[in-house]
Amino acid sequence: MGNLFNLLPVLIFLVCMLGISAYIQRASQENRQKDFAKDYFIGGRTLGGFVLAMTTAATYSSVSTFVGGPGMAWVIGYGWLYMAIVQVIVIFLVLGVFGKKIALIAREIDAVTVIDVLRARYESNLLANMAALVMVAFFCSTMVAQFVGAAKLFEAVTGFSYVTGLSLFGLIVVIYTTIGGFKGVAVTDACCAIAMIVGMCILMGGMMSVGGGFDNMMQYIGTKHPDMLEPLSRGKMPISLYISQWLLVGICTLALPQSVVRGISYKDTKALHRAMIIGTIVIGAMTLVATWIGVLSKGILTEGIKAYGSVDNIIPIAIVNSLSPFWAGVIIIGPIAATISTVSSLLLSTSSSIVKDVYMNMKGEKGESLSNSMVRLYSLTATVVLGLVVYAIAINPPSVIWQINMFAFGGLETAFFWVLIFGLFWPKANKYGAIAAMGGGVLVYCVTMAMKIKFMSLHQIVLGIFFSLVLFLIGNAMGKTHDDKVLRIFFPERFDD
Repeated sequence: MGNLFNLLPVLIFLVCMLGISAYIQRASQENRQKDFAKDYFIGGRTLGGFVLAMTTAATYSSVSTFVGGPGMAWVIGYGWLYMAIVQVIVIFLVLGVFGKKIALIAREIDAVTVIDVLRARYESNLLANMAALVMVAFFCSTMVAQFVGAAKLFEAVTGFSYVTGLSLFGLIVVIYTTIGGFKGVAVTDACCAIAMIVGMCILMGGMMSVGGGFDNMMQYIGTKHPDMLEPLSRGKMPISLYISQWLLVGICTLALPQSVVRGISYKDTKALHRAMIIGTIVIGAMTLVATWIGVLSKGILTEGIKAYGSVDNIIPIAIVNSLSPFWAGVIIIGPIAATISTVSSLLLSTSSSIVKDVYMNMKGEKGESLSNSMVRLYSLTATVVLGLVVYAIAINPPSVIWQINMFAFGGLETAFFWVLIFGLFWPKANKYGAIAAMGGGVLVYCVTMAMKIKFMSLHQIVLGIFFSLVLFLIGNAMGKTHDDKVLRIFFPERFDD
């Protein structure tokens, strides 16, 4: 039986998230009556710098930031922390590389989604539909993984059942995402990011108290596990793993569509620049402190891995051993916040792919249009149905759910990396190259993952990105560049007098 002191802080937090979304829904009624899709899916392009930074950081962070990553740090040591440093640049990359350009283009063509931009750039419905399919498939896999991870953590810390935790925050995130839309998700994401940072600080304090202080914990690690202080951890952290992780969770994340879409939503250049600075600080604090906590937990969890079951159990056990039931309940708000912020963003992106990028476009090709009320009905319905499907799958999840989560991450990067970079910065890029890169690259990535094929012990993302590039260049050579009308929108500097 669970402890109510564990549950109370989580309940208060989730109720607050519902309240915020309900307030934003009421405040946005006038805008939604004018253009529901624009307000619901990108918040009417009104996000300020602080909210933009926090929602981008919260979307990137996930339950793995608080569970899987620190658990690996408990095994490997500071090498895992050095690897995680690359994540500090993520928001600066995403907003710095794509932010201003994609915002200007989106305003010019009245785009609401990343796929709107790709469709206009490459003039290909096939590419747009392919991108929508890729997003729906990989987003749903990621959402299931988030739900499962957070529910298991909830069960371990509170004593309540897995299904209780899953139902509690799983259904609430579906509800508040549906009613709040993008703006509601952005504001609640900001609250979630703050909750993550506060939770980590409390856990760090509790661990220091139990472990006898930083010096005492480090002395134990240095004496009993000196390999944890070395960058390569005596073979447990090889160079190939550094390179793989720097690509998978660092450089290649700049093309993740759930992050790029944030660039469509900010209100002005000042907000963008502020978000880049704040976001870099916040994501650095969250990822590095969380990973550092994993290293230091070796000072209080001194048994072998068999005593704790798996690396995913390290942080839940550290929470229970370091804090009282009430404060343990406060702490798990952090990883639950990471989960619901990631899920809400992916859920909204998935429903926009189905409703805006596929269904509404098909209607437009037939010369038909949907009324604002019908767009509202279909958008809300799609969000609810998708959320319930993900919730249902998470009740009895596949046993390889964490592998599926990382697989989905790499698949999205493979699909969108070159398509977005070349589309926005290379005038000669065409639809044949983009279709070949997305379709062929994802196929190569999936096959190499399934068959466990690697190059020089590097993660399959390396093969996916490489073949995606090769296929783009081959396909691009078979077609022509776009007409001046398209190029004037995407590369106006070439036509300046």
